Amino acid sequence: MNSSDSEEMMMFSSDSSDEEDELLVLIAIEEEEAVAARRSRQRGSMPGHAVIDRQHREGAARLYNDYFADNPVFGDILFRRRFRMSRRLFLRIAAAVEEHDTWFRQRRDATGKLGLSPLQKMTAAIRQLAYGVSSDAVDEYVRIGASTAMMALRKYVEAIVQVFREEYLRAPNETDTARLLAEGERRGFPGMLGSIDCMHWVWKNCPKAWHGAYTGHTRKPSIVLEAVASYDLWIWHAFFGMPGSLNDINVLHRSNLFTRLIDGSAPPVSYIINGNRYDMRYYLGDGIYPEWATIVKAIPAPRGNKSIHFSAMQAALRKDVERAFGVLQSRFAIVRGPARVWDQSTLHNIMTACVIMHNMIIEDERGTASPVQVFDFMGEPTQVHRSGDEGVLHYVETTQAIRNRAVHRQLRADLVEHLWSMHGAQ
Repeated sequence: MNSSDSEEMMMFSSDSSDEEDELLVLIAIEEEEAVAARRSRQRGSMPGHAVIDRQHREGAARLYNDYFADNPVFGDILFRRRFRMSRRLFLRIAAAVEEHDTWFRQRRDATGKLGLSPLQKMTAAIRQLAYGVSSDAVDEYVRIGASTAMMALRKYVEAIVQVFREEYLRAPNETDTARLLAEGERRGFPGMLGSIDCMHWVWKNCPKAWHGAYTGHTRKPSIVLEAVASYDLWIWHAFFGMPGSLNDINVLHRSNLFTRLIDGSAPPVSYIINGNRYDMRYYLGDGIYPEWATIVKAIPAPRGNKSIHFSAMQAALRKDVERAFGVLQSRFAIVRGPARVWDQSTLHNIMTACVIMHNMIIEDERGTASPVQVFDFMGEPTQVHRSGDEGVLHYVETTQAIRNRAVHRQLRADLVEHLWSMHGAQ
């Protein structure tokens, strides 16, 4: 190799290294610009999440002045319309929920800034229940983010169920039973505690793998609520969670409606209709229910004035549970529209909480309770503890008595005569 060739190679390698250095510099500059651009777009703890100054304190002050001040902007009528209950009942529930779950209490963050007030969190939850809107729809007024509003809804309904279920979703005690039986006798049905029926709640976000099990006659996935309601629309029994593919009979076989009757913890009763004595209470049901001694159905294709009159009266009183469903859905639109929650536990808490608050509203607006009429219970109820073969035998005998078709038909025939003697002449 001559000297000229060596000089050319040295010049070429020098030029190549310079170009590589320039290229590396350009790449580094581009990377720095990209990082700077990402940092300029990033807000908060999540990439791409913009921090919104919702002005929580101003929102809390506005909410308080609008509805909870001594002289609020919106009075009792508008409060009742928008919160579905009176101010005193809402404040009672709010105090109990805040005492039960510390999440609803107002706290300061790491910088010392006050967070959301309890009224903001509970108002966000009750607005979603009352209007059936999505979680981000309450942001503009309550000043609370969508994820926080959804958490408030979950925790609110869970607290309602845990705090108030025992009192407001209880089975009828002696006093309740006496009042219900007295009212049933006044309306022409001695021994009646209420009416029973089922309601379907469409499940919009039902997982695809469960569509077959939860799709029934509505052609959409749904979850069934079995309920027993009395004349004042109080819901005494709420059994929720069965797939929508089941009908009322399937749900009845799985519910706990007659558990207290089977184990002997229900208050004993005794009444006479048309000269015959009965010792088992009953509910009014539509035509799909089985012919049990504890369910009185209308007569299919009635013939004669007596049968027609009985079927009309039975259908009229059976509408108590239908009215209860209508009032429940009008008060809490979330159970009227499609359910957008994914998990079943939250859906169960939402439905149960709505039923509990429905009963609380009835109690709050009932005013002075009517005097309980005297009723002979034929003794005090006792809790019988059985074991072994004795317990199994008692279970079988009680179940057979509940499902006795002969008693069902005899009871219905006696009610036909009883109603005709009361109202037929009119």
